[in-house]
Amino acid sequence: MLRLSVLDQSPVAEGSTGAQALHNTLDLARLADGLGYHRYWVAEHHGGPSLAGPSPEALIGPIASVTQRLRVGSGGVMLPHYSPFKVAETFSLLAGLFPGRVDLGIGRAAGTDPMTTHALQRDRRSALPDDFPEQLAELLAYYEDRIPAANPLSRLAKVLPGRPETPEVWLLGSSPQSALWAADLGLPYAFADFINPQGAEIAHLYRQEFAEALRLPDPRTAVAVWALCADSDEEAQRLASSSRMTFTLLRQGRLIPVPPPETAVRFLASEGDGLSGRRRTILGTPDAVRAGIEAAAGEYGAEEVIVVTITYDHAARRRSYELIAEAFGLAAAPSLAA
Repeated sequence: MLRLSVLDQSPVAEGSTGAQALHNTLDLARLADGLGYHRYWVAEHHGGPSLAGPSPEALIGPIASVTQRLRVGSGGVMLPHYSPFKVAETFSLLAGLFPGRVDLGIGRAAGTDPMTTHALQRDRRSALPDDFPEQLAELLAYYEDRIPAANPLSRLAKVLPGRPETPEVWLLGSSPQSALWAADLGLPYAFADFINPQGAEIAHLYRQEFAEALRLPDPRTAVAVWALCADSDEEAQRLASSSRMTFTLLRQGRLIPVPPPETAVRFLASEGDGLSGRRRTILGTPDAVRAGIEAAAGEYGAEEVIVVTITYDHAARRRSYELIAEAFGLAAAPSLAA
């Protein structure tokens, strides 16, 4: 059975605040928990006015505290910014507090622009080293206690605060290189179709090259898609215009909060939709969105689809996830959904 999950980027609506966006994230997580979604991931983005989630590690605890059934995790932690040991400690702590529920999704991208990347660095005398594979190997070695005894770091693996619990580690990506890393390490792989809609062959490469029995008996693929469901196709298109305007301007280097649909419709009519043909959007009524999600899952050979939705109005985003859950007949928990 196809699993459905949520990727929340904590969008900030024009005229609202980042604090309200973060409260909306907790509200949406409670709803998703009650509706029967499988996991809830929060993203890492820095230095912009449209998304309020720079620290997934800080959001996971509050989300897990207000939910009961969901797996909760990062989609993802941008590892090049951090010490592998610090990440290992943080997610060990979370796994100890919420056993069997914490995911550590790891990404390589900066999650921001070059200047903000520079501001994130502790040592700004030179650019960050390009050593992601080494960082990832060190992170996994802490959880699996595989650091050689002769290495002074070996003792650290034994004192992670959440032991014996550990998070489930995923590799995130949108390129062939990320697929090869996930395959070589035998990790589950989540592909960002909402960034690169031409990823079916990359997912196939992951499965083809997967190192069986290294960490998993079989490859596990999830695909993250952009989707928005409403009671009519016209309403879905209207609501989606806010995200289209935001990301059209983002590609031009102009960062804005998520605008109201009325503003976005006028903008797109006057300047054109810069995302046309470049970004898969699954829009429409419940039947249409279900068909689109199932088609994406089949294209990628994915056992799970992670849905990301951005709207100006939080109520519309809630309604979209409700309609998708109904369309797929997810196993709701009435007391939680209420």
